[in-house]
Amino acid sequence: MTDSPTQSTALADQPHVRVDRDGVAYTLLGTAHVSRASVDAVRAAIASGDYDTIAVELDPQRLAALSDPDALARLDLVKVLREGKTALFAANLGLAAYQRRLAEQLGIEPGAELKAAVVDGRERNLAVHLIDRDVGLTFKRASQRLGWWGRAKLGGGLVASLFADEDVGHDEIEKLKQGDLLESSFGEFAEDSPALFDTVISERDRYMAARLRESANAESGARHVLAVVGAGHLQGLANHLREETRAPADIRTELEAVKEKSGFPWFTMILAAFVLGGFAWGFWRGGLDVGAELMMYWVFITGTLGAIGCAAAGGHPLSIIAAFIASPVTPLHPALASGTVSALVEAWVRKPTYADFMALRDDVQSVRGWYRNRVARVLLNFFLTSLGTAIGVWLGGAKMLGKLLG
Repeated sequence: MTDSPTQSTALADQPHVRVDRDGVAYTLLGTAHVSRASVDAVRAAIASGDYDTIAVELDPQRLAALSDPDALARLDLVKVLREGKTALFAANLGLAAYQRRLAEQLGIEPGAELKAAVVDGRERNLAVHLIDRDVGLTFKRASQRLGWWGRAKLGGGLVASLFADEDVGHDEIEKLKQGDLLESSFGEFAEDSPALFDTVISERDRYMAARLRESANAESGARHVLAVVGAGHLQGLANHLREETRAPADIRTELEAVKEKSGFPWFTMILAAFVLGGFAWGFWRGGLDVGAELMMYWVFITGTLGAIGCAAAGGHPLSIIAAFIASPVTPLHPALASGTVSALVEAWVRKPTYADFMALRDDVQSVRGWYRNRVARVLLNFFLTSLGTAIGVWLGGAKMLGKLLG
């Protein structure tokens, strides 16, 4: 690797690799997401004037989170609930909470060097490209590859990070300096899951290499590109940038694909057939008493447990009533969820304020904050109501099965 004298001065103490391809010189700068030295190195490299294009390991969503602290206040929570993005919103909240703990402990915002690369590049009127994959797509692809138990462990880890308030351990911080912020946010689970590591790290190496090639094409006029990425991506990104021969657009399309859910909701239909068939069998074989008993038990157990989950979340009385009414019905309908119904009522009755959104990242650090903050309480309502209903479905189904086999 041969660098110009200016590059050597700016990047002397930082890991970096130069790759020349298709008439473009790419300088890949590996940074530590929690290091003041990385921020200084990025700014010095851009100030050197050696580069006409800046590429950054960010997607628009993560850049907005770094650059616009008021973005949460403009979020349409009702839309999030209706579009079924509650789990993704909670995952992003877990990532934000982890970053907040790091910022408070280390005195520097995680990803500050990435933000500096965007700000300084734009101030100098350089072309700035965000080359990372959308964090929502990464989370969805990881979830699909993990299976049911893996998703449960990952979700549990993210939820746990919302409540954690202890300092991040020294070993974890040192690992983060040489790794990746998203991987670190998933905790130790990433180490035990090749599928998660591949989706969060290896796939993004390929994706960012493809985006670099796309953004530095002949039409762009780019000749000297500075790519600012986490140190954990440096070697993988360099290898793909050197060796990949497939068209960048094909690679990006492949790595953005998310498997569509089955067009036919088999589980819901089977459950509905089982429950409704059980009611019919009860009326046919046992008469009005047995059929009515099965129906009343189903309604009582699912409705009560759904309502208890909503009450445990501090739900408004109207939300609790909505949970009781919805819980016996929604398990039999593919487009409805009791947690969504009760959470929508909660958001309507106790509309979150601007102050709730602004305080959200701090409030989710404590149990009391979850109940005090209206946004957090809506999320809690969704999860606990859904959990109560799910338990009710299993108990109600077991009762019906016992009657059928008895």
